[in-house]
Amino acid sequence: MKKRRYGIGAIALIAASALALSGCASGGSDDSSSGDTSAVITANGSEPQNPLIPTNTNETGGGKILDSIFAGLEYYDATGAPQLDMAESIDTDDSKTFTIKVKADQTFSNGDPVDADSFINAWQYGALLSNEQLNSYFFEDIEGFSYDADSPLTGLKKVDDLTFTVTLNEARSDFPLRLGYSAFYPLPKSAFDDMEAFGQNPVGNGPYKLASDTAWAHNEKIDLVPNESYQGGRQAKNGGLSIVFYASEDAAYADLLGGNLDVLDAVPSSAFGNYESDLGDRAVNQPAAIFQSFTIPERLAHFGNDEEGKLRRQAISMAINRDEITDVIFSGTRTPASDFTSPVIDGWSDSLEGADVLAYNPDEAKKLWAQADAISPWSGSFQIAYNADGGHADWVDAVSNSVKNTLGIDASGAPYPTFAEARTAITDRSIQTAFRTGWQADYPGLFNFLGPLYATNASSNDGDYSNPEFDALLQEGSSTADADEANTDFQKAQEILLKDLPAIPLWYSNVVGGYGETVQDVEFGWNSVPLYYEITKS
Repeated sequence: MKKRRYGIGAIALIAASALALSGCASGGSDDSSSGDTSAVITANGSEPQNPLIPTNTNETGGGKILDSIFAGLEYYDATGAPQLDMAESIDTDDSKTFTIKVKADQTFSNGDPVDADSFINAWQYGALLSNEQLNSYFFEDIEGFSYDADSPLTGLKKVDDLTFTVTLNEARSDFPLRLGYSAFYPLPKSAFDDMEAFGQNPVGNGPYKLASDTAWAHNEKIDLVPNESYQGGRQAKNGGLSIVFYASEDAAYADLLGGNLDVLDAVPSSAFGNYESDLGDRAVNQPAAIFQSFTIPERLAHFGNDEEGKLRRQAISMAINRDEITDVIFSGTRTPASDFTSPVIDGWSDSLEGADVLAYNPDEAKKLWAQADAISPWSGSFQIAYNADGGHADWVDAVSNSVKNTLGIDASGAPYPTFAEARTAITDRSIQTAFRTGWQADYPGLFNFLGPLYATNASSNDGDYSNPEFDALLQEGSSTADADEANTDFQKAQEILLKDLPAIPLWYSNVVGGYGETVQDVEFGWNSVPLYYEITKS
């Protein structure tokens, strides 16, 4: 069998057709040479939850910083296409065993070499059960991983100083695509002397580094400067990055309007009605890799994986006026869903067979509901649970009213006071209603939206959905080394989901942001985060 090499050109084909998310440059020129390369860019952020350790950071506040100060085997460009960074090559002939060669003469900002050991040791640390790393599950496909006991990743083998191999439990065609995610970043030798202390003042190998030992002012900001030792494709074109930790989106927006903030990636909902007029062509409203839905557990009466359950799910889906809700409630900052993934992911399609079930069709919805009633009459109320501390009441009420008015049944929201309380009821299976769900991509691949949520016994399969035909298509797509063939299988798998509707797709969340009058070359990436290293300032 011919060996498949995931070089810069080849690996980019995996996500080459993803949508570019570019903000319009201000100042009349897109020539970065016209900017002040010593100017520091200010951006909004939030205090990281934990010390800045790649395998223990899974929230956006810490993620923005990690992605700026570390470089992995590859990185994702604005479209989500992977580009080789620390890797010289990623080779495989079976999508199960991969040979990875690290570029020569790469170093961390403290001079430690970036080599095979840098990756092997970091991954071993992240996967070990007793280290209790939040991102440990990213290593579960590597031979030796265990959720039950401390077990080394036996699938990692060092070949020489710059080469190592990775052997998976079974073939995974999208494994190379995952390697740009922060869980797979390398660590210098110094990290293992005191990992917690390292997390407070991390030493990375990316385009930026901490400005000083006191650069992280907790609950205030973190200051970064260009890392002169970085040789990859994300060279900083500015004099540094200051990420300010705002207590509210409204405060950040006020600073943007006042000229005290250069780039904002989250306009507050209070400004949805006027941010475009406030910012003009500096306003950004573009799709991102975020999918929103609500899930109806199969254990609920009348909603099992049988004919009646499918009819009711389809009826409810077609009773929702997504266009009106995204326009009125979200002021066009959401895009009605036409599948279970995201428009910014390679392989996305808005013409899947059965996707008409996501279109508002009140007459068909009533017809399907009546057919279900002929099987088993409906009584009671249809409810959608949500956390009241997350700003979801308006859209839940709008969806419930749309269902109520179309089908002539009682429908309403079911608020839980906090996110934690809602998630506890969902995960312990005590919840007795439908509930809001969603997914933000870890890496730009269709499988990441499908496998974790809908595969039998998957970790985030909160509705306990199970369909052997769906599982088989996921396995088939994961086992092929051809990205186009894999995406075809994943699209077929989605067509099964459109029949069964274990979750009701609602909309894709857009990145809604903006930038100041003195910055240029602002581009928002596939995952809603600006490409800070590209930004210049007058």
